[in-house]
Amino acid sequence: MLREKPRQNFAGLWNISFGFFGIQIGFALQNANMSRVFQTLGSSIDDLPALWVAAPLTGLLVQPIIGHLSDRTWNRLGRRRPYFLTGAILSAIALFLMPLSPAMGAPLLFAAAMLWMLDASLNISMEPFRAFVGDMLRADQHAAGYAVQTAFIGAGAVVGSIFPWFLEHLGVSNVAADGGLPDTVRWSFWGGGLALFAAVMWTILTTHEYSPEEQAAFAGAEPEEASLQPVRALASKSYLGSALWIAAGLVVILTVDGFGLEKEVLLLGALLALYGLLSAFGIHFAKRGRTANMLSSIVGDFSGMPEVMKRLALVQFFSWSALFIMWINTTPVVTQYVFGSTDTASAAYNEGANWVNVLFTVYNGVAAVAALALLPSLSRRFGQVITHSICLTLGATGFLMFFLVRDANILLLAEIGIGIAWASILAMPYAILASNLPQAKLGIYMGLFNIFIVVPQLLVATVMGSVMQAFFPGEPIWTMLFAAILWLISAAAMLRVRTTISYGGEK
Repeated sequence: MLREKPRQNFAGLWNISFGFFGIQIGFALQNANMSRVFQTLGSSIDDLPALWVAAPLTGLLVQPIIGHLSDRTWNRLGRRRPYFLTGAILSAIALFLMPLSPAMGAPLLFAAAMLWMLDASLNISMEPFRAFVGDMLRADQHAAGYAVQTAFIGAGAVVGSIFPWFLEHLGVSNVAADGGLPDTVRWSFWGGGLALFAAVMWTILTTHEYSPEEQAAFAGAEPEEASLQPVRALASKSYLGSALWIAAGLVVILTVDGFGLEKEVLLLGALLALYGLLSAFGIHFAKRGRTANMLSSIVGDFSGMPEVMKRLALVQFFSWSALFIMWINTTPVVTQYVFGSTDTASAAYNEGANWVNVLFTVYNGVAAVAALALLPSLSRRFGQVITHSICLTLGATGFLMFFLVRDANILLLAEIGIGIAWASILAMPYAILASNLPQAKLGIYMGLFNIFIVVPQLLVATVMGSVMQAFFPGEPIWTMLFAAILWLISAAAMLRVRTTISYGGEK
C-alpha cells in the first residue's frame, strides 16, 4: 500500500510559500515602475513595448529549462531550493543596480539589461515554487496550497507596489532635480531587493524537501516507459511541422517591411523560426534513440501535453495578454488621461505615476484577501472551472472602467474586479494542473505551462506597438478596451476545460 504525504498545517503551508512573498515584491517593483523608469530615461510611449520585451523573452527561455532541470536535481540543498537561492541572489543584485541606470553611459540600454537580468532571475526562483507546492502537499491540499501562495503573491505585490507612495509620505523626494530617478524609486528597489532575499531564505531554511525515493513511494513509481512516452512519440513525427514553424517565422519577418510594421515584430518571426529549428533537432535526436537529452525531452513533453493542460493553455494565453497590456500601459493611461500630463519631469506626471502604485497595491491586496476568503467558497459551490470564468469576467469589467472613467478614486473600484481575477489566475489553473499531472514531471509541465504566460506577453510587446501606432497613435487608453475583450474571451475559453479532480473533491 502506498504511503501518503503528511498533511501540512497552516505553518507548513506558510513556510512552503513565504518565499513567493519576496519574489512578488520584485515583480511588483518591476511591473509598477519600469515604464516610469524607461520614460524618465527618455523612452517614448511607442518604444515601451520593445523595452519590455526582455521580461517575457527571458521567461520563455528560462522556465522550461529550469523546470526540466529541477525535476532531475537532488543535492544537499534539495530539489527545488537550489534554484530558489540562485534566483534570489541574482534578483537582489539586479534590484540594487537598476536605480543606478541614470549614471551609466547608456542609461536606457543599461536599464533594459537590468530588466532582462531581473526577470530571468525572478523566473529562476518562481518556476520551481509552482512545482514545490505540488511536491510538498497531498492532492487534497493543492487548492489550499496555491491559495496560500496566491495570498503571499498579493501581499508581496502590495508591499512592492506601495513602496514609492509610502516613501513619499515619509518625506522622501518623489521628483529628481536632475531629471533622473526620484529617491522614492531608488530606495524602493534597494529595500525590495533585501526583502526578496530574506523571504526566499525563510522558505529555504524552514522546509525539508522529500527525496526522490520518498516521492516515488508517495506517488507510486511511474514506469520508465510512461516517462519516456512523449520522447518516443516525438520520434514518430515527421519534419513537416518543424518546417511549417520555420516558414511561418520567415513570413512574419518578410512582412515587417512590406506592411510597415514595428521592428520589434522581427523578434516574433525569429522566435517562430527558432522553435521550428529546435523542434527539428529534437525530432532528429529522438529518431536516433537519444531519449535522455534535454531538448528532445522538452519538445516531446510540449508536443504531448495532456488535454487539460492544452485547454488551460488557451485560457492562460488570453489572460496574460491582458495583464501585460495593463502593466505596460497603466502608467501612461493614468498620467495622461486622469492626471493630464505626459511630461515625466512634472509634478502631475509623478503624482499620477505614484497613484498607479496605489492602484496596483489595491488589486494585489484584493487578490491576497480573495485567495483565502472568496475563491475557496466559490470553488466549493461552483467548481474551479466556473469560478475562474466568473473571476475573469469581473476583471474584464475592471478594465472597461479604465476605458470609461476619468476619476482617480473611482478607478480604485475597477481594481477590485481586476484583483479578484488576478487571484484566480494565480491559483485556479495551478491547482487544477497539480492534481491532474504526473508528479515526476510537475516541474517541466509547470515550466511549459508558463510558455503560455510569456508568449502572449511577447506578442503584446512586439505587435501592440504596431497596432497602436497604426490606429491609435498617442492614445494608450484603447489598450484597456483590448484588455477587457481579451479577458472575456479567456472566460469563455475556460468553460471548455474538463478536469478529473476539482476543488473540494468534485469530479
